[in-house]
Amino acid sequence: MADYRPPLEDIRFVLRNVVDLAALTDADAVDGLLEEAGRFFAQEIAPTNRAGDLEGLTLEDGAVTTPAGFKEAYRRYVDAGWGAVPFDPEYGGGGFPWLVAIALQEMITSANMSFSMAPLLTQGAIEMLAHHASEAQRNEYLPNMVSGAWTGTMNLTEPQAGSDVGAVRTKAEPRADGTYGITGQKIFITFGEHDLTENIIHLVLARTPTAPPGTKGISCFIVPKVLADGTRNAVTCVGLEHKMGIHASPTCVLAYEDATGYLIGEENEGMRFMFTMMNNARLSVGLQGLAIGERAYQDARAYARERLQGRAPGTPPGTQSPIVEHADVRRMLLTMRSLVEAMRGLVYLNAESIDLARAGDEARQELADLLTPITKGWCTDMGVEVTSLAVQVHGGMGYIEETGVAQHYRDARIPPIYEGTNGIQAMDLVGRKLPMRGGGVVKDLLARMGDGASPALADAVAAVGEATDWLIEHGLADPQDALAGSVPYLRMWGVTLGSWLLARSAAAAGPGSDKEVVSRFFDAHVLPQARAALPGVTAGAGVLYEIADL
Repeated sequence: MADYRPPLEDIRFVLRNVVDLAALTDADAVDGLLEEAGRFFAQEIAPTNRAGDLEGLTLEDGAVTTPAGFKEAYRRYVDAGWGAVPFDPEYGGGGFPWLVAIALQEMITSANMSFSMAPLLTQGAIEMLAHHASEAQRNEYLPNMVSGAWTGTMNLTEPQAGSDVGAVRTKAEPRADGTYGITGQKIFITFGEHDLTENIIHLVLARTPTAPPGTKGISCFIVPKVLADGTRNAVTCVGLEHKMGIHASPTCVLAYEDATGYLIGEENEGMRFMFTMMNNARLSVGLQGLAIGERAYQDARAYARERLQGRAPGTPPGTQSPIVEHADVRRMLLTMRSLVEAMRGLVYLNAESIDLARAGDEARQELADLLTPITKGWCTDMGVEVTSLAVQVHGGMGYIEETGVAQHYRDARIPPIYEGTNGIQAMDLVGRKLPMRGGGVVKDLLARMGDGASPALADAVAAVGEATDWLIEHGLADPQDALAGSVPYLRMWGVTLGSWLLARSAAAAGPGSDKEVVSRFFDAHVLPQARAALPGVTAGAGVLYEIADL
């Protein structure tokens, strides 16, 4: 496994040429910030990645111990102030745009995806509290969460309620003092228990006694691990999941036994509040596909340059060639590189749109809403594809754990599942985002992408347009038809947006540049997937139900 090298040049290029960092903040100041962050994540966080995967976690008497070096690395992370960069200075934050936070998040996730999950969930919890908690609650919790002294979690899932959040059964009984007694069990709680911080702030979905059924009856509560008087709250980690990947990220089963909880807002508003956190997390999960793909690409490229095997055409007899000289290996590496660069453009465009939406730009709010399920769905699918190609480039050695590249593949497999499976992202795209302004948001973006497009990109845009028209027409008549075509529709969007963003990179870098070559390669080898996916969108749902006993 090669040492992680933060792709600072590529990150800066996207920030200055694909999106407009200078419109949001001082780009020169961000350059220095990125340089120092890259050094820190490469030197302090990346060395814990492989060791953490091998050592894993231990649970004893309700306490989780993280792998050796994690506590020390996390303390240095907090002391350096990296978690505070994008948040409100009123609570100790640095006040930088979310776009900058995403650039930092890319590097820490590439360095160690398991480690990065603690800051990622905490950032989402901060966002939710900043938008929906009372002033007293914000003052009590946000300073320590912004600094990283405390971490945060999202407690939605229960054994009988996975993606169906409306099936939540955890109870919240009102008490005379205004608090609530929280009783129930939550599963799949990332960093629900750990030894990195003294306190963990759980955001818990639960039902009050008078709550209506379904999602309309869910409330959200702050349930600290440690209460303000220093006593331990009645929440216990009763199990750790044994996972395919992210072995150093504790995925906990938490039991609440009349734990003290504090209501956020009013009763029965929990789902609306939690969507703030989930949307934040969905962009960050999409970023995981980019980040783990970047790390896998770096390892594959380094191996391909060193590994001698066979003799490429033109190589003198009696000598072996580095496999990077073989055409198929170059094809795989260029596929990986082009997908990573396309993902970076999409993730950063999404983040930029969030920043501009917060500044009052309604059109950018619409764009952020549209891009979020595409970013989450397409980028995490491509993360799996890129890490699989990394294994392939390594050949048999890629299947051997000692090389480390198999870890990337294992780690990359969870992002398409959590924070709403990619099937749910596709359903959201056709069910909620496509109907925005009667399809106007989608069609405005298609018109923007088609303006001045190359023939290949123009054809892909036209294919997405045809799929859009079909879904609008047939989805209204039979929602099952729209849902049946939703996943290939999301894939069409991902590859077409990827081509468009790479074309912007190529235009900025100029003819003959690496960026221009990557763009041409993507259009020849990846972009045809857009037109090819169209029949899957328009096939309808009928064939899915013709075999009664699947």
